Amino acid sequence: MSKSKRENDSFSIEDLMQSFIKENNLSKGMQKMKIEETWTKMMGPGVVTHTTSIRLQNKTLIIQLKSSVLREELSYGKEKIIKMMNEELGEEIIEKLMLI
Repeated sequence: MSKSKRENDSFSIEDLMQSFIKENNLSKGMQKMKIEETWTKMMGPGVVTHTTSIRLQNKTLIIQLKSSVLREELSYGKEKIIKMMNEELGEEIIEKLMLI
């Protein structure tokens, strides 16, 4: 037997925060911070020190690197990086990775 609608109407703090963020158009900024944190966590300090910019544009993660050698190395693992980042973020935010 299913519960009545009224019993399921209680909101968690997380639900309220998410609706607040959406209503106040903060989700883009929060998403940007989360992507930067995830890049730092997943790639480690060796890669992060050579990263000059991280941005998401139309589901494409654009990473600007100071090192052409590192850019070349990372280009071989693009699919793996996309998969790891999306798993860590908990949603399919990134479809493509551009290393510049």
